[in-house]
Amino acid sequence: MIAKDVFDPIDHESIVDALVSKVESMIVDGVLKDGVRLPSERELAEAFGVSRPKVREALHILEDRNLVTVRHGDGTYVAELTGRAMSPAMLSLYARHGDALYDYLEYRREQEGFAARLAAERATQADKYRLAAIRAELESSWETEDPDAAREADFRLHVAVVDASHNTTLIHMMASVYDLTQRGIFYNRELLRTFDNSGRNLLDQHLEIIDAIIAGDIERAEKAARDHIDFVEQSLRLGQELQRRERRAAMRMKSNE
Repeated sequence: MIAKDVFDPIDHESIVDALVSKVESMIVDGVLKDGVRLPSERELAEAFGVSRPKVREALHILEDRNLVTVRHGDGTYVAELTGRAMSPAMLSLYARHGDALYDYLEYRREQEGFAARLAAERATQADKYRLAAIRAELESSWETEDPDAAREADFRLHVAVVDASHNTTLIHMMASVYDLTQRGIFYNRELLRTFDNSGRNLLDQHLEIIDAIIAGDIERAEKAARDHIDFVEQSLRLGQELQRRERRAAMRMKSNE
């Protein structure tokens, strides 16, 4: 659940309209993302400095606009607004046709290079603090050889960089793209580690992206993001080639038995 301290007190003639507008702006800005649980009515009322009936009325309007979903007995959640980049059927089709992977990486290379460039230019102190915290998590997960923690920190880093771009269209579009990555549709991160000195190269690339953004070095940040995707592509191509060799070798062995 998102912390209630991100909600500022309301000071407006039309309290309900102001509440609705505030929450809508937070959704557009990517502060409130798909599926996040909002604080309770009481907590929202305290955070905004308004009465609970006003909060309840505003939530009803947001629900009517299909921006939030009220789950009785559970709470109020931001609706699934951006959706997935592809339907389950299309995802299965992509998974069966490996060449689509490189279209996906080509798209990510351009968008992540753009995001890193904007982040280096626009990142706030809060953005930099978030990136520094993720940096520590990445280093810790590598030192403790915790692949699950490394995978989660990796994902959160890419999201944090896009958020630091402060481009709302990019934030929402890439959320859908990262959904594919998180579910391992195109490639398994563990496969990369087998060609990567147990993840050391990936770690160094991630740290370079973070350091460049925190330093405000636009060109360096963009290059680091692009180089990272290039490394992923090269490693996966190598992995596919090695798998083809293994299959051929196995077939020859069987034919000679």
